[in-house]
Amino acid sequence: MRTSPEPPSPPPLHEEWQQLVAGVLRKSGREVTAEAAEAALSTPLEDGLTTRPLYTARDRAPTPGLPGFSPYLRGSRPEGNTVSGWDVRQRHTIADNDAVLTDLENGATSLWLTIGPNDIPLASLPEVLNGVHLDLAPIVLDAGAEVGPAASALLRLCTERRIPPELVHGNLGADPLAHQARTGRPSSIPPLTDLTRRCAETYPGLRALTVDALPYHEAGGSAAQELGCSLATGVTYLRELTGAGLSVEQACGQLEFRYAATADQFLTIAKFRAARRLWARVAEVCGAPGAGAQVQHAVTSPVMMTRRDPWVNMLRTTVATLAAGVGGADAVTVLPFDVELGLPDAFARRIARNTSTILIEESHLARVIDPAGGSWYVERLTDELAHTAWEFFQQIEQVGGQEAALASGMIAERLAETWSVRSAKLAERREPLTGVSEFPHLTEKPVVRAPAPAPPPGGLPRVRRDEAYEALRARSDAHLAATGARPRIYLAALGPVAAHTARLTFASNLFQAGGIEPVTEGEFADSGATEACLCSSDALYEEQAALVAGELRAAGAGHVFLAGRPGPYSDVDAYVFAGCDAVAVLSTTLDRMGVS
Repeated sequence: MRTSPEPPSPPPLHEEWQQLVAGVLRKSGREVTAEAAEAALSTPLEDGLTTRPLYTARDRAPTPGLPGFSPYLRGSRPEGNTVSGWDVRQRHTIADNDAVLTDLENGATSLWLTIGPNDIPLASLPEVLNGVHLDLAPIVLDAGAEVGPAASALLRLCTERRIPPELVHGNLGADPLAHQARTGRPSSIPPLTDLTRRCAETYPGLRALTVDALPYHEAGGSAAQELGCSLATGVTYLRELTGAGLSVEQACGQLEFRYAATADQFLTIAKFRAARRLWARVAEVCGAPGAGAQVQHAVTSPVMMTRRDPWVNMLRTTVATLAAGVGGADAVTVLPFDVELGLPDAFARRIARNTSTILIEESHLARVIDPAGGSWYVERLTDELAHTAWEFFQQIEQVGGQEAALASGMIAERLAETWSVRSAKLAERREPLTGVSEFPHLTEKPVVRAPAPAPPPGGLPRVRRDEAYEALRARSDAHLAATGARPRIYLAALGPVAAHTARLTFASNLFQAGGIEPVTEGEFADSGATEACLCSSDALYEEQAALVAGELRAAGAGHVFLAGRPGPYSDVDAYVFAGCDAVAVLSTTLDRMGVS
């Protein structure tokens, strides 16, 4: 006898999941209601955005459309990067023809050349490009105020080598507002129209202008601020070019946008997708919706690169490159892992090239257009980021546009506010830096490189996530060089291993982040330390903290820490715990130790 199947169980409700989460949190000592459980697990981002722990179909965003069609959210080209992957663009700052040819022969598909008195001399351009097939390898220039002479030199070289104009590709790199942001010196915009018109009429594969958002990212700006500044810059150029007689379509066709790709994978994906949507909206408002396909150049973030344990930078740039590729960037520059230490060596450049090659060829990352598309999280984050960036763009327009906002200091002030908040997170180790603020390696052999060209002075600052900890480590290095030993702290482990291991490890990592060597063996008197830190469980602190702290002080400890939240323990001078201002603690500790 056949029986009918049981009706399927109804799917669980979102509210039921919240109740389960609240139950788990209560077991960990956090009393929250079911409605507040989800918020308790949410993560605040910059720009007032928040990442929730769970996204569902009710978090829908506007329909993204199709690749190659407005709003270009899923890609500026209908084929995306599926034909040959993204353009692997290698950056060069010195005149080194061997390095240029090595890059092109081993995976790089275009060159990004920095021209200037401290970089590649303009007169050396023919030598640098000797042996380069200019009809095959696009050239992107970055010449600052010297863009006119640099562009003329490149085009003259193409003419001398009899390269047909239609086969010349790349970007001449004219970007006076980025130059103003970098140096603080305004640069005239109107002369760019002649260069732009020449490219539009004679060199169909060559763009004249770059909208470089890196100066705002490197000054500590958020993703929304970076996007807002790029929009304001692009609109400024559109006004100038259309005012000189070019059509909106011609003007849009001369712009390439440059953004930073960070190790925050999902935020980077959302940023590149949101950037295309925003620029499509600008083109639509200007009456040319079909011209809003933004060409994007991704550069792995200089801000995220560290000078200590620089090998970890390889991992950071790999994640950033993956995010840029998934986000649909047309070209990607992977900065070598040692770029913050000086001129990258051949090994570092090879790893940078191969990062893209592995992701394209071995990981098949470019086989699917917009692989993150349709993710409730990515679509919602893209939408929220786009709205926040548009709001910042409008604020810039209200003060007269990007040029006026730079001149008035409005941009610098807003970026500084953002960086101040982020600096506090870094100091408190709520934004960890592997190898720097987390798991530092004091005995690491330093990586030494030849000095790199100095960046232009003035303009917006250039910040790095590791700068506060780098200053502390530099003090420790100087002390080591002068005395033969690093400053030391004695870690007093109380009770069995299970009781003290967690806080002993925590304290060891924290003090090493400031270049202070932890000593865990033997007695305090034999450690060579002048300060100590108690490490154990709360239960053992109640029994032994006051007694052991007194014994350490009697043995000569001038300052006694306790690893844990502040409590009523006598003879304890200070506390170190998760969320404390590690930079302030380490700085004052080095001061007391006489480390200048």
